[in-house]
Amino acid sequence: MHPLTLEPLDQINGFSVRPGLYEINGAMVVPGGVNFTIHSHGATSCELLLFHRKETVPYATIPFPSHYRIGHVYSMIIFGLDIEEFEYAYCLDGPYDEGKGLLFNKKKPLLDIYAKAVTGQSVWGTKNPEGSFYKARVVQDRFDWGKDRNPLLPMEDLVIYELHVRGFTRHASSSVSHPGTFSGIMEKIPYLKELGVNAVELMPIFEFDEMKDSREVDGKTLIDYWGYNPVSFFAPNTSYAAEIEYNREGTELKELIRTLNQNGIECFLDVVFNHTAEGNKQGPCFSFKGFDNNIYYMLTPNGYYYNYSGCGNTLNCNHPIVRQLILDCLRYWTTAYHVDGFRFDLASILGRNEDGMPMEQPPLLQSLACDPILGDVKLIAEAWDAGGLYQVGSFPSWSRWAEWNGRYRDDLRNFLKGDYGMTDTAIRRITGSRDLYDPAIRGNNASVNFLNCHDGFTLWDMYSYNWKHNEANGWAGQDGNDDNRSWNCGIEGETDDPEVLALRHKLAKNAMAVLLMSRGTPMFLSGDEFLNTQYGNNNAYCQDNEISWLDWTFLEKNREHFEFVKNMIAFRMEHPVIRKSCGLCSIGFPEIITLGGDCTARACSVTYSGVNPKNREDDIVCLAVNVFWEDQDCPLPALPDPYKWTVYTETAGEQDSPAVCSLSSIRLAPRSVAVLMAIPHKEATQSTPPR
Repeated sequence: MHPLTLEPLDQINGFSVRPGLYEINGAMVVPGGVNFTIHSHGATSCELLLFHRKETVPYATIPFPSHYRIGHVYSMIIFGLDIEEFEYAYCLDGPYDEGKGLLFNKKKPLLDIYAKAVTGQSVWGTKNPEGSFYKARVVQDRFDWGKDRNPLLPMEDLVIYELHVRGFTRHASSSVSHPGTFSGIMEKIPYLKELGVNAVELMPIFEFDEMKDSREVDGKTLIDYWGYNPVSFFAPNTSYAAEIEYNREGTELKELIRTLNQNGIECFLDVVFNHTAEGNKQGPCFSFKGFDNNIYYMLTPNGYYYNYSGCGNTLNCNHPIVRQLILDCLRYWTTAYHVDGFRFDLASILGRNEDGMPMEQPPLLQSLACDPILGDVKLIAEAWDAGGLYQVGSFPSWSRWAEWNGRYRDDLRNFLKGDYGMTDTAIRRITGSRDLYDPAIRGNNASVNFLNCHDGFTLWDMYSYNWKHNEANGWAGQDGNDDNRSWNCGIEGETDDPEVLALRHKLAKNAMAVLLMSRGTPMFLSGDEFLNTQYGNNNAYCQDNEISWLDWTFLEKNREHFEFVKNMIAFRMEHPVIRKSCGLCSIGFPEIITLGGDCTARACSVTYSGVNPKNREDDIVCLAVNVFWEDQDCPLPALPDPYKWTVYTETAGEQDSPAVCSLSSIRLAPRSVAVLMAIPHKEATQSTPPR
């Protein structure tokens, strides 16, 4: 029968019904009604509960007849329902045996695993009333994408900007009309374009309950601010929308993504598939536990939860049911929201089998790498987990997966603060970490380079604190990473000392210059372009306040640093040799030349050369670095006449002597960086490069 001619076949509790569309999970509008489909391997029966908005007592309970079940799938079309008027949940009956991981309870309302919208979470920072529980709404997608096209930028051309949806504009200084929302970000798109970034990575936007583990510390309410405890994988966090979106959830996020795309900026989502907000045995049961606890989670033989996530449970990612769920989810965000890429939190968990052991060829990771719908999206792994599995450089990739290069972060932090014996390692990281990512195996775009992200110190704090200062978190300083590889430049924390401040500003410029002159895809934390601070807190996951919110007054206070970062991004874009191989230049230089790479050296240079495909002219640029506390002569490749080395920019402060170039070296001030271009002599004498 054609779907447009669907007619009721049965009556159940006053509702006209018929068997539904078994291959379509979740709830969706069909002609004349709504189709509801769920599956459970262990359940013996299923009931659909219908609620009026914000009510906790159902106005209707509709059991699925036994003949409406095929295999483990329950599906039913209910006619005459208006999606504007109801919310829904399920109750499943079945065996209850904690030792076997079976937690069925026919009296427990459960959230649809495939829910596209979750109720009760629209007011940020407000606890749900006692006795409330998660319900779902049916979403009808009427969003018009018009002529929207994904930018489809090559990985090597990206500059990724990591931001928290709420924290980006929540501070009063952001001066947006809708602070802390998707709309707030949209108001800042002109700013993002001015800065020059072309990809934003949104920290988790899946529905989560920020109040789940709220607590009071020193009179302040601490909550799950970051959002790394997902409630539903298919529903956007309603608290991030400026307006309530009944049955059209996601519209504001879609508007944001469409506007970003129209401005040449890709949108990535930070996705959490390693665990859920249901936690361990002491945690709530609101969805996955009640549908098939022993399928959705990794369990010990006696029914306890493996905790490779550090959050109480671990999603059983390589069970076929869970694998299909994750694939369906990412396909949905790609097709319904036009998302350009995904960063996978604690992605090493996605490669563990059902007993927690790492797999050589994890089927989930292969499925995502090879899926045709996901063929154009970027896949970026945080290649470690809380269980001790560290796979930076060895993450199973099928030449599709990129990685957050944790080795780049650690090695460059050590090098840039002057640690002895790091120069040769730093050069490997700057030139693409080919010791970790063999191009023949991983391709040329596997390394996402970063020095700072949401997890850890900000850029300014990295040069302002030797130790974390997480006292406000209420864990007596026990939370957060102790391995920060930071340097306070002589004074811990805030100071008015002009010499210390000058050094911190110089080191921050050094870091951004090196990051943006490195092979691989650069990523940095929002606010680092104007030296935002978290006052030494390196684990601000619970701080919904000035500690985590971007203070936009720093943009004017540190305008010089902002302009430096902006110019360095522009320089990277103007010179493709920094990003990729561009053939041989006319003077015969190889693609990459490194000098000063001896482990005892304090100064080194990396030169990229080739032909700019836009104008077919030679493109030769150099990064020179001195991490020593005294002037150093940094070696440069000798240029043939008429080429001369010309300084594009340098980070030396007013108290330092300016860099002096010769044919084969540059004298650098203490702890400074210079970026140079090889320019024919006539052009060099006419140019006045910025400092």
